Amino acid sequence: MRFDFTTILERKGMDAIAVDALGQLAGFAPDAPQEGFDAIPMWVADMNFPTAPSIVEAISQRLAHPAYGYFDARQEYFDAIVRWHKERNGVQDLSAACIGYENGVLGGVISALNVLCSRGDRVLVHSPTYIGFTNSLKNNGYDIVHSPLIRDEAGVWRMDLKDMERKLQMYDIHVAIFCSPHNPCGRVWTPEELKAAMALFERYRVKVISDEIWSDLILNGHKHTPTQSVSEYAKMNTVALYAPSKTFNLAGLVGSYHIIYDPVLRSRVRKESSLSHYNSMNVLSMYALIGAYSEVGTAWLEELRQVLSENVAFTCEYIQKNFHGIECFRPEGTYMLFLDCSEWCRAHGKSLDALEKEAWRVGVAVQDGRMFHGPCHLRLNLALPRSRIGEALERLKKYVLIG
Repeated sequence: MRFDFTTILERKGMDAIAVDALGQLAGFAPDAPQEGFDAIPMWVADMNFPTAPSIVEAISQRLAHPAYGYFDARQEYFDAIVRWHKERNGVQDLSAACIGYENGVLGGVISALNVLCSRGDRVLVHSPTYIGFTNSLKNNGYDIVHSPLIRDEAGVWRMDLKDMERKLQMYDIHVAIFCSPHNPCGRVWTPEELKAAMALFERYRVKVISDEIWSDLILNGHKHTPTQSVSEYAKMNTVALYAPSKTFNLAGLVGSYHIIYDPVLRSRVRKESSLSHYNSMNVLSMYALIGAYSEVGTAWLEELRQVLSENVAFTCEYIQKNFHGIECFRPEGTYMLFLDCSEWCRAHGKSLDALEKEAWRVGVAVQDGRMFHGPCHLRLNLALPRSRIGEALERLKKYVLIG
């Protein structure tokens, strides 16, 4: 391979929550491992790979000029986004006018909600649910109405359109938050599924906020379909949110963007985003995006997707062979596994708490899935070198998931 996805990065002491917060955030972070075991970070959704060299180069070149004052976004920033969506997602009609900066996807979600509805309104969200949606909506006074995803006979997560329609009617809902690809389930919605969902939203005049931050990390030959592309209603009534942060491991630099085609909606969201007076781009995050959305960044991403696809296949095959009672849906996108441990816990008379503690004790830092509305689930990050994944699975087999 051209790029490095095998080196084990030493992240301890380098400002990484994934390792430095172990044992520090009660109820959220895993416990620190017992003596004799190092931590294998498989909880926070960031990558344990060095980022694309084009990003480091772009930032380094800008750092060489020793003035970092007020600035406006360069045209190259907008050109890079337009080109990225055209080449990767087939978007032909995106212009710079439709693109607006957001400090983060969740900040963009709240700005859009503040425009589209009132505090105290109900918002439709699928469950299992990304914890960021849960916390940000609650903190800003919105009531979440969950529509559970259901698993078909093949174990594939599906939207329940009947349940969605019933709740839109019952609770008089006017805004839905969509996650594409879905986090934490890892579904990559097909064009047909998106069209059906958007037809339902159009029938009830529901506006949509679509979090597509994972849209570059599509695995095993699946393809991302932008929500805004499936119909004219979807195009003009959706606030879509993107960022290079998941794709290129740039969350610490901060920087996302929205795409809004309707000019009135766009103007209102931009105004709402500006009211905090700190929704402003960082000059280095601008250069990071330009470096990411480049020819080298594209090549790096294609290798990354191959590595992640192989990691998913390796991990799921290992689990199916060795951990009977742990149910594993292979994610079609993202690098996170969402494991149902219900059958294993019942068979072994153990709680999920006990299972987690045993994994954490031996340094396998998994995440509690209950905060994502998975009743007996664990969430595993597979964006790390294969050798570390293999070590984690061997520890689970030897010390935790015995029998």
